[in-house]
Amino acid sequence: MARPPLESTYALWKKGYVFIDSTCRALGVKAFRTRLMMRPAICMQGEAAARLFYDNEKFMRAGAMPARAKKTLVGEGGVQGMDGHAHRHRKQMFTRELMSPERIEHLVCLHRGHWKEAIQAWKPGSEIVLFREAQKLLCKSVCAWAGVPLTGHELDRRAREFGHMIDSGAKLGPHHWRGRWARKSCERWLGQLIEDIRHYGEQGQAGSILQSIAWHRDEHGQRLPLQVAAVELINILRPTVAIAQLAVFCALALHSFPACRQKLQQGDEDYLGWFVLEVRRFYPFFPFLAAVVREDFRWQNLEFKRGQRVLLDIYGTHRDPALWQDPAQFIPERFKDWDGNSFGLIANGGATYEYHHRCPGEWITIALMKAITRMLVHEIEYTVPAQDLRLDLSRIPALPESGFIIQPVITPRYLEKKHANS
Repeated sequence: MARPPLESTYALWKKGYVFIDSTCRALGVKAFRTRLMMRPAICMQGEAAARLFYDNEKFMRAGAMPARAKKTLVGEGGVQGMDGHAHRHRKQMFTRELMSPERIEHLVCLHRGHWKEAIQAWKPGSEIVLFREAQKLLCKSVCAWAGVPLTGHELDRRAREFGHMIDSGAKLGPHHWRGRWARKSCERWLGQLIEDIRHYGEQGQAGSILQSIAWHRDEHGQRLPLQVAAVELINILRPTVAIAQLAVFCALALHSFPACRQKLQQGDEDYLGWFVLEVRRFYPFFPFLAAVVREDFRWQNLEFKRGQRVLLDIYGTHRDPALWQDPAQFIPERFKDWDGNSFGLIANGGATYEYHHRCPGEWITIALMKAITRMLVHEIEYTVPAQDLRLDLSRIPALPESGFIIQPVITPRYLEKKHANS
């Protein structure tokens, strides 16, 4: 009979997204005990595990995130590591700024306009690396939306820095340090903007997200420290830039499953919604979530000890046959009669937005994925040249090595020029 691994740090680094799922399958369980970085830990997957994970009386987030991830991906002092009343108070700032339909529609309109400008500049036959293009356009859009001034020469730098933060969370060596330097650079940049607002008063775009964070007061009535305010602003900008990975997955799905493209060309908005949900389920985005046990308890013959780290497997839960019929198949129609189970599809976390650690930017993610898919289907004709489009699931985050290269065939500007010269 297989036994749980005693120490799994190397296996996690080596296997990436599939580590928890492959171990659970080998053991025939939904949860197992191991050690990570020489510390006791429990890894688990599935709906029951997700429901347990989001029990705020059993788990907390303070101390859950490894120091390496704090230094690169999420920063220090942000909402991800908070609990209780302090977390709910801070979370209200995000739900207020991120979840209103008007705010979301404004961002989508900005992003649609930036995509159209970019498409018009593409030359037929040129090679466009979709991932890099999406990173820049998402950075440009979210900064404009948040009221963060961004000059033309800064765009490439800031998009690259956000990309380094995202890419370095699970990396070692130079990649990790590149992510640290990128975070420090962005925190200094945004911290200076926030300091200027506080010092000079109502500067910049009135009512902007930048202004809201600059003036936000914590549960004790105190303004956020500059560094923490910068971290929280990055917690809006960085995850939006991370949607570039999902943009590639949308394009990859359209390429891999041409029947989906044909259905989307008919303009069915319901099918578009199912397609986006299936992309979020099927493709690897964030691998797992972390929490810390509050007090000792027992579940499924496992002892959960106070202070122990627990990982909830997102990738494996999205491939769980108890939740999804034919989980290895890409089937958007599975969401036609979906009940909205918030413990089954957990790409942005589970449970509720207000009281749990479910990302309030989920609706922005969905809206932007829809907009990008519409663009890929309706706004441009392109071919996909020969390239290696395989996903290395040991690499976090996972992407095709090429970044998904496309070659425009016909662009709106090309048609306009052709018409003008005829």
